[in-house]
Amino acid sequence: MPVVVLIALLVAVTGTALSVWVGAALREAQQHGAEQQLDRRTALVTDAVATESGRYADTLRLLAAALGSHARLTKPEFDQTTRVLEDMRLAGATSIALMVPATAEQIPRVQEFWRRRGVPDLVLNAEGREREHVFSVLSRSLDGSTRTAIGIDASQAPESARALAEARRSGQVTVSDTYRLIRDRYLPPERRQLSIVLTAPVYGPVEGDRRPFVGWVLMGVRGQDFIGATLRRAAQGLSDVRLLARHGDGSLVPIAELHGRAPREVPRDLHRTTSVQVAQRHWQLEIAAASALLPGAHSPLPLTATVAGTALSLLLAALVSALGGGRERARAQVVAATAGLRSAEADARRQAGLLAAVLDSVSDGVGVVDGQGRFLMNNPAAGEILGVPPTAGGPESWQDHYGILLPDGSAPFPVEDLPMTQALAGRRVEQVPMMIRNRAHPEGIVLSVSAQPLDPSGGRSGAVTVFRDITASREHEAELAAFAGVVAHDLRRPLTAMRGFVELVRDELDELAGEHPREPSGAAGAGGAREPAVRAVAGECVRHLDQALAGIARMAGLIDDLLAYATARDATLQPREVDLDALVREVAAEHLTAAAADPGRPAPRIDVGQLPAVHADPPLVRQLVDNLIGNAVKYVRPGQGAEVEVRSLPAPPGRVRIEVADRGIGIPLGQHQAIFSGFHRAVGGYTGTGLGLAICERIVERHGGEITAEDNPGGGARFRFTLPAAEDEPAVEHGPGAEDRPGGPS
Repeated sequence: MPVVVLIALLVAVTGTALSVWVGAALREAQQHGAEQQLDRRTALVTDAVATESGRYADTLRLLAAALGSHARLTKPEFDQTTRVLEDMRLAGATSIALMVPATAEQIPRVQEFWRRRGVPDLVLNAEGREREHVFSVLSRSLDGSTRTAIGIDASQAPESARALAEARRSGQVTVSDTYRLIRDRYLPPERRQLSIVLTAPVYGPVEGDRRPFVGWVLMGVRGQDFIGATLRRAAQGLSDVRLLARHGDGSLVPIAELHGRAPREVPRDLHRTTSVQVAQRHWQLEIAAASALLPGAHSPLPLTATVAGTALSLLLAALVSALGGGRERARAQVVAATAGLRSAEADARRQAGLLAAVLDSVSDGVGVVDGQGRFLMNNPAAGEILGVPPTAGGPESWQDHYGILLPDGSAPFPVEDLPMTQALAGRRVEQVPMMIRNRAHPEGIVLSVSAQPLDPSGGRSGAVTVFRDITASREHEAELAAFAGVVAHDLRRPLTAMRGFVELVRDELDELAGEHPREPSGAAGAGGAREPAVRAVAGECVRHLDQALAGIARMAGLIDDLLAYATARDATLQPREVDLDALVREVAAEHLTAAAADPGRPAPRIDVGQLPAVHADPPLVRQLVDNLIGNAVKYVRPGQGAEVEVRSLPAPPGRVRIEVADRGIGIPLGQHQAIFSGFHRAVGGYTGTGLGLAICERIVERHGGEITAEDNPGGGARFRFTLPAAEDEPAVEHGPGAEDRPGGPS
């Protein structure tokens, strides 16, 4: 009996210790989960602040370029150019102003100059004894205030003066140190905030070989209003966030704070500090959170495991002790324990049956394969959709067995690009279109296929795929696209007639408004006295008709893009061998010729490397290349010539990969995929319909390739796409070389 008691005591102590260890491990795992939660929220807040501040900087940069493009900027032109800022809802923005420099001797002349430009009441109030003053001459309120700050000497505030000097020196958007805005001195103390100014230099039209400096465009921004809403959306009330502005002397000053929903007395045991760029400065973000309040980071599981484990250990100890009390009693307890196991096994079988019933009732096809691509299971919907039984072979047999083709049915779907193949390689793919054509579906059906790797925690590798029949929806989309194409064709005829009539009337009025108008028969007397007035009215009508012609041209461009989009989406592919090198050089020459016709525009530079032949539809490939090179030439900063480089990169066998890189304005943060959506305009201030890149993506996808956009190191953007290689084109394997270089023009 003493031996039995000793064994029971050993079981109890060991089991309890193990339970405590398991509880501690679970608690540590929860703490690790809380750390990961805070890391994700820190990244989210940082990206949100960077994106919002970048939006303000981009807005100011484009506004400076727009104001600088006016040969003779007046107040009405300034009001027209800045009116769009009222619709942008720039949080915290107080006003936008044009600032100009002037020495004490120049003040009367500058004041009179801007009075003639539409500000008759302008009075330049110089303060201090600085060598050069900076005055606001044109202004627009952005916070609903009727107060417009013109004639103010910005050099009286050292923070704004330093920012203006830095912007003029660097030529870039600059942010000031925090301070109280001059206009906020009239606010009640409780409404005053630490604020900043963002400023960008304004350069006039090109004169000779340079662009003269005109002044600055300056925006006042109240700190808490500027970033408070962004912090609130990103933090979601789960953490405290504090944004600190770094001054020129390196000191940090809090500019915006946000407290989470957690009571202040709850200790914040998790902290993160990160840096975020605002114009030329790197501000600091401080984030704190209580781990117990983060989602999924706190649960009673550790305590439950410890208590349950301890109770189970004591139960086992009691069982061991009971064994010494008699064989029958031990047998009874074993029977009871076995009954519990049978009950658990029965529960497991019921759960498996429920899972099978759920899969059987799902209308989408579901298939699961192991790490070698052998099918483990298919639900009934999968067999009904595919029309043929599962194959026992691996991925190399799927294409022939099921009849897997590209979405338009023009060619077999590459095995290496199949969603299940991608999932077996560890990648997740979503809604890939493909066609299935076999004996059960001789006409072919279109499927949308998604696949992802199996969770490795399940103990085995493999992948799961889900697919659905989208033939009907694709046919509906095709009908809509065909309808759009017909409508676009029908619109061109009346639009062409309208343009002809407007041009005819415009030429007649232009001749009437000229220096030597035609003499009407019998013109004399009072008629001659009215000629100047008639010419003035005719000239005004000519300007209105020019605007109408510009609108007609934009409408014609939209119709052309709609036709191109419908063609890229639904036209029958007629692939053949295309000399891509000759085609790209021809398109580049056309853009260079068009640019040369505009003497006020810097000449672009287009460098085309040796390019391989492809097997594709020639008109669609030309449209693809023309759109990408055209965007690279168009989206440049004012006064800057485009730099474009077209190169061939290593690609898998049977494919060609082409890169189009530029040194333009680049792609806004977080929009590298959205730019391929129809009618998406990533940047304002440039002409276009937003369909160009959607057309490019459709053309590449119809040829079984893919197109991506990314930042070009050193500035600008680069686009990469793949097309089928010509049959006699040698394959280029992946390897070190062009794929590893930074990329883009030097």
